[in-house]
Amino acid sequence: MPRLFTGLEIPADIAEALARHRGGLYGARWIDVENYHITLRFVGDVDATTAADIYDSLADIDRPPVTVTLDMLDSFGGGRPRAIVARVRLNSALTELQADHERCVRRAGLPPEPRKFTPHVTLARLRDASPLDVADYFAGQGAFRPLTFTADRFVLFSSRASVGGGPYIVEAAYALSRHPYMSGRRLAAGA
Repeated sequence: MPRLFTGLEIPADIAEALARHRGGLYGARWIDVENYHITLRFVGDVDATTAADIYDSLADIDRPPVTVTLDMLDSFGGGRPRAIVARVRLNSALTELQADHERCVRRAGLPPEPRKFTPHVTLARLRDASPLDVADYFAGQGAFRPLTFTADRFVLFSSRASVGGGPYIVEAAYALSRHPYMSGRRLAAGA
């Protein structure tokens, strides 16, 4: 069974703007632009029954579109940096959507997510990059201009065994509707 997670896709124009920050950092493995996303809930490797339960449960989520703002470049890992990310500014709509995903996954029998929700887009995974290398990279980037978009759907992604960073496949897409009578409708994958 493929590894599953839920998330938000990054529109092409936003992804291209993020891609301008690629390069100039030793030990960075830059993520392919088409694999940029914001993870809402990591699921992991599950059996077919659990995957089907999650797939069905996600269709019950009834939320309007979510405004997403990427507001800064950052790194994860502190003294042992492991990733360069674009941080997402938290807002109540995004937090509530993520909580819905957490409930769906737990309803399917998985344990609670132990990590605090820190929405971000991973731009690069790091190996052997020192904190000084990362600081120099940030110093060379200049001011980060916030990027904002509206997510009108969320997706159930799968990933195949790889080193990380993709490729990710949209297994199902679910509308975030402006109209209450239309929300929760499942879209065909890739629609």
